[in-house]
Amino acid sequence: MRRDSIFYKLFQQSPSLLFELLTNPPANADSYTFDSVAVKEPKFEIDGVFLPPQNQSPGVVYFCEVQFQKDERLYERVFAESHLYFYRNRDRFSDWQAVIIYPSRNIEQSDIYPHRNQLNTDQVHRIYLDELGDIRSLPVWVALMVLTTLEENRATEEARYLIARSQQQAPQPQNRAIIDLLTTIMVYKFEGKSQREVEEMLGITLQQTRVYQEILAEGIQEGEQRGEQRGREQGREQGEKSLVLRQLTRRVGELPQSARQQVESLSLEQLENLGEALLDFRSMADLDEWLAPLKP
Repeated sequence: MRRDSIFYKLFQQSPSLLFELLTNPPANADSYTFDSVAVKEPKFEIDGVFLPPQNQSPGVVYFCEVQFQKDERLYERVFAESHLYFYRNRDRFSDWQAVIIYPSRNIEQSDIYPHRNQLNTDQVHRIYLDELGDIRSLPVWVALMVLTTLEENRATEEARYLIARSQQQAPQPQNRAIIDLLTTIMVYKFEGKSQREVEEMLGITLQQTRVYQEILAEGIQEGEQRGEQRGREQGREQGEKSLVLRQLTRRVGELPQSARQQVESLSLEQLENLGEALLDFRSMADLDEWLAPLKP
């Protein structure tokens, strides 16, 4: 499971999330941006860097490392990268902080003695997700982090709870982002299941995910701009067509013109049914078989 990419998606969506893990976050936490940077001579790739606003320079830069596998040279690398980047950007930053996120303490580097001075200061923060408390009592974005560490049976139960909670509490755009990331987490966790099977486990449908909502919105806007009589209804149909055609291309490859034309001629209800069915397609033969009863 590629947990690091999931965490960085979380940070991109909400950079201030990192500071919810800290006891003493900066006063301007909401103004930070998340980025990845390269440091040359020697070249280091720092995946998680939280940059203070440029108009508030010099500020404090935060380095973040998400570590779900044991690495006996982790602190050597993190401190080397951090110090070198800070050195090369000294004029911009007044201080640096490092945050290392572990699923549990047993993943931490065994020999920490050479780094005892830094690890025991307020400059380095070690976060152990299994020690943050009950997942249901945590802020929803932090809870998504903890969700990546849970066993499959419990993960399903807690994921359904988080979906229900976000639907009740989060604004609509944020709710869609939460569902999208949560679905991604669960697809990675249950690698043997299709996205459709995961959605059934969670009690959600494709229509609730971000990619569907975005494409649907594009179709509605396109329909309204063309001034069609049925406006939003035809816009929704156009959005559904765009979504289904994109999903089919990803699943089975470029569509023959005849198959594309038949898909474009489907009604809105048929398109929605195809949108559900295609999640299990593996080849053009599956699409041909699904379309066959609908041919005139």
